[in-house]
Amino acid sequence: MLRVEDVSAGYGDLCVLWDVSLDVRKGGITALIGSNGAGKTTTLNTIAGLVSPSKGRILFEDNDITGYPPELRVEEGISLVPEGRKLWPTMSVMDNLICGAYSRKARGKLQDNLEMVFGLFPVLKERRKQSAGSLSGGEQQMLAVARGLVSRPKLLMLDEPSLGLMPTMVAKIFDMVKELRETGLTIFVVEQNVQQILEIADDAYVLQNGRIPLRGPGKELLSNEHVKKAYLGL
Repeated sequence: MLRVEDVSAGYGDLCVLWDVSLDVRKGGITALIGSNGAGKTTTLNTIAGLVSPSKGRILFEDNDITGYPPELRVEEGISLVPEGRKLWPTMSVMDNLICGAYSRKARGKLQDNLEMVFGLFPVLKERRKQSAGSLSGGEQQMLAVARGLVSRPKLLMLDEPSLGLMPTMVAKIFDMVKELRETGLTIFVVEQNVQQILEIADDAYVLQNGRIPLRGPGKELLSNEHVKKAYLGL
């Protein structure tokens, strides 16, 4: 579904990504792991169109979207759930969800899309009139994911979905990711909980200092000596 080919990108004169290439297969979970500062968020932001690559290209469903602005990538079916959720805390749950229906296609089917996310996250329907800032951390993460889903994406990108959550809620987040895959959604996820994400990922990439030295099936990387030493403390 998604192909990143030899992409270099960064901020001004600072290059963060160097010749990064990766594939995200349709209908699966693809994970990107790495230490803080490796360039994981920059990778997602470049795919979303928030950072422009200085080199390389990005293909989505075989279409070259390298020059597309972020809003057109949303129209094409790419949705990013950013690190830290980035909700509007004083706005209601419902208003946050409505803001996720940015694309023309999503606006035309807003009610159906809202019922879809309320089916996945019943607690959001119960609290749809509450301000987003009054929700618990786990509920806020559910809202952030639901907002991303309201656009009916083909590719959902998640940036550190378990960050800052209690262990019990972390387990629920990973169950949610698996359930979304079962609906046919394609998922590309950056995650700090390496053990948990590699156990469920179909494919995985290791990003180190802006480059990708390792790739393979998630469970295969779990047994890789470098991954065990660098990210699992084994």
